[in-house]
Amino acid sequence: MILGKIIQKKREEVDAKRAKLDLNALREKTVLVESHGVFKRNISRRGHINLIGEIKKSSPSKGIIRGDFDPVQIAWSYQAAGASAISVVTDERFFDGKLEYVKMVKERVSVPVLRKDFIIDEYQLYESAVIGADAILLIARILTQEELTDYLAIARGIGLDCLVEVHNEEELEKALKSHAAIIGINNRDLSTFRVDFSKTERLIRLIPENKVIVSESGIETYEQVMLLKSLGVNAVLIGETFMRATNIGQKVRELMGE
Repeated sequence: MILGKIIQKKREEVDAKRAKLDLNALREKTVLVESHGVFKRNISRRGHINLIGEIKKSSPSKGIIRGDFDPVQIAWSYQAAGASAISVVTDERFFDGKLEYVKMVKERVSVPVLRKDFIIDEYQLYESAVIGADAILLIARILTQEELTDYLAIARGIGLDCLVEVHNEEELEKALKSHAAIIGINNRDLSTFRVDFSKTERLIRLIPENKVIVSESGIETYEQVMLLKSLGVNAVLIGETFMRATNIGQKVRELMGE
């Protein structure tokens, strides 16, 4: 199972980083994220559906998605086309990402930046703040209830917003118990990487109105974006569709109707 392999590799990576710089030393380097709350505010702006444009070079299921890969140039394209936030995939082994991409993008754009990775240790939260992220992804499936609750508390303490990702009713219940403010419904099954677009339509009915809701994965058309808007989704996270486009800005305007 690919997810199990990813998590095992991620634990090895975190252990190697701890050996070079322990958690206490990393905490000392961490300062409060000054932009606390800006990610949430940007993706929940009223009047239209908001875009989180994703920067991703490859994936385990699709291989290389974008050969001509310049994270900063892609980020500029997203911002110029009206994206509310930018997601940067930082997993190296399976997605060809780099943690440094967050810093590179953050220094060149004015919209908030989400670090998207498989976060399984508090070390990665402090690491995200140090590198300049405004927000992080927390995947409910790979965390216990206690871990999810603790990581959300740590994130709040250092000024990071959290997008808590769920795939089914059980994971949604876990997210709600942890008092997550931003809930992402991933239409892709992390075990098989198949897309089931009806997940957002099914799960959104169970989410309280005071939560910010993001639909992730499998979104390819303007009609789908408008359907999600009609369901009450605040933002869509789209990567692969844009990464395959010759002109990212033009494709963003096509999907978002801008």
